[in-house]
Amino acid sequence: MKAVAQAPAKAIITGEHFVVHGSLALAAAVEQVVRVEVQDSKHLEFGAQSQLRRSSFLRPSVDIVKRMARKFGFSPMFMINIKSEVPTGAGLGSSAAVMVALTSAISEYESLHLGAREIIEEAMVGERSVHGRPSGIDAAVSGLGGVLLYRRDVEPRRITFGGRRKFVIVLSGRSRRTKRLIQKVTQFRADFPGLYSGLADSVSEMGESAVERLVSGDMEGLGRLLTLNHAALKTIGVSTPQLDEMVDHLLSLGCYGAKLTGAGGGGSVLAVVPEGKEKSIISEVKERGLEAFVSVIPVEGVRSWQEP
Repeated sequence: MKAVAQAPAKAIITGEHFVVHGSLALAAAVEQVVRVEVQDSKHLEFGAQSQLRRSSFLRPSVDIVKRMARKFGFSPMFMINIKSEVPTGAGLGSSAAVMVALTSAISEYESLHLGAREIIEEAMVGERSVHGRPSGIDAAVSGLGGVLLYRRDVEPRRITFGGRRKFVIVLSGRSRRTKRLIQKVTQFRADFPGLYSGLADSVSEMGESAVERLVSGDMEGLGRLLTLNHAALKTIGVSTPQLDEMVDHLLSLGCYGAKLTGAGGGGSVLAVVPEGKEKSIISEVKERGLEAFVSVIPVEGVRSWQEP
C-alpha cells in the first residue's frame, strides 16, 4: 500500500513581499501540481525518480518527516517519490506545494487524519527552512485551494465567485532565491520606512479592490491593478529589467495588465488577457523563447488517497 497526495502551485495576484510585513495579498491556487507518493521502506529515502533528490527542498523535507515522526509517534522509514509539474524558482510556490503534499501523504499513510490547516502548520516547518521568514501564503493557498485574501497571522478570507477566471503565466526562465529577496525588501523597509509604509497601505487597498473586480468579472479593472502592483514591486527593488520588459511586452500585445508574481528577481509574470486572446498572446510570447500557459481558477487544494 502507498499513500498519494497532490497539492497545487499558487500565483499571487497582488501583494507579494508586502504580505511578509503585514499587508493584504490576494492569491490563487493554480492547476500545476506536485504529487507525492509515500510507502514503507527500511530507510528514509527518496526514490530514484524523485525530482527532489538534487534540489534545495531535500533537507527541509527530511525535517518535516522526522518532526512528524517524533510528534505523532511513528517510524520515519519511508520511500518517498516526488513528481512536480511546478518549475522551481518560478515564483509559483513549488517548495510549499512539495511540503504540503508531503505532509498530507504522510498523514494519509499513518492515518493521522490531519485537516488542511494542520497540514499547513506542519508544512511550514519546511517552508521556513527554505525561505527563512515566509509569510505563509504559499502553504495556505496550496493547502486550502481556491482564492484567498491573506494577511499574515490572520485566518485567510476565502473568495468565491460564479464561473471561472483565466490568467496567462509567462516563465522568465530565470530562477531566484526567495530568502535573499525577502531580506532585500526588509532592508528597503528599514532604509525608507515612510515610503514603504505608504506603498504597503496602497498594496492592501489594491488587494481589496482586486477582490471586487475578480468577483464581478471586471478583468480589465483587475488588470490595471496588477500593473499598478508591479510598479510598487519595482519600487522596492524586486523586479528586474527582464521582468519589466516582459510586462511591457504583454501590455503591448493587448493584455489588460501584468505583473511579476512571487518573489521577483526572475520567476514569472502573471497577465490578465482579454477573453479569447489567450492562444494568440501565448504564441507571441513563445516566439521570444519564453514558456507560457493558461491557468484557470479556482482549483482545489491538497488532497490525498491510498493506492495498492
